[in-house]
Amino acid sequence: MSVVSRIMALLHAVAKHQPGGGTTAAIARDARLARPTAHRLLSAMIDEGLTDRGRDGRWVLGPEIYILASTAGSRYDVSAAAQPVVRHLSTVTEESAFYSIRRGYETVCLLQQEGSFPLRSHVLYEGIRFPLGVASAGLAILAFLPDAQVDAYLDGSDLTSEYGQPHSPAAIRERVAEARERGFAVNPGLIVEGSWGMAAPVLDRMGSPVGALTITGVERRFAPDRQPELGKLLRRAAHQLSTALEKGGR
Repeated sequence: MSVVSRIMALLHAVAKHQPGGGTTAAIARDARLARPTAHRLLSAMIDEGLTDRGRDGRWVLGPEIYILASTAGSRYDVSAAAQPVVRHLSTVTEESAFYSIRRGYETVCLLQQEGSFPLRSHVLYEGIRFPLGVASAGLAILAFLPDAQVDAYLDGSDLTSEYGQPHSPAAIRERVAEARERGFAVNPGLIVEGSWGMAAPVLDRMGSPVGALTITGVERRFAPDRQPELGKLLRRAAHQLSTALEKGGR
């Protein structure tokens, strides 16, 4: 792993522990680095403003991250286009709605809108990352990638070590096939029991998935007789956002 790759792995790990921060041991584990190596790099990153350390010794993202993000925001920020779509989706379904983007073989949740229904799922939140094929957004995105990419990814990944046998390559391929047939993906409580999600992909002008809209809630809100209605609303919202992003040149 190159130095740049290690630094990015550490930044992702630190971000995972926001806003309270993470210990050196936890961040090293998440970044898959030896603790001494992680500590040395994190300490060096303080000098560049990439990391900071609270009074309790926990690591947080540094001020330079905010400055860089603000500078890049005009080019990459999709909030203006996505927020009204996410808000409307939450209103019409009464469920919590989210927009996640694809970053390589991961999804990153960017936006959320709490639903009006009093019982909610708390699996998704802004900033959380999941591998493709995990959670409904990652499954929706994976399902709309070409077969060759899906096969290469699943053949080179081991999702069962962290997410269990329901995320074996065979099981994911089965859900990919179902998502392609329906036009939306369903996560039947595979991450947290009783916490369900549905998602539809947001596509670029070439038809490639760049993100996904998700709704989440408790199991009884996602009964089989309601899924077609929710799926129709998701697909309509995803098409609306895909069109808006294309017009905006995203």
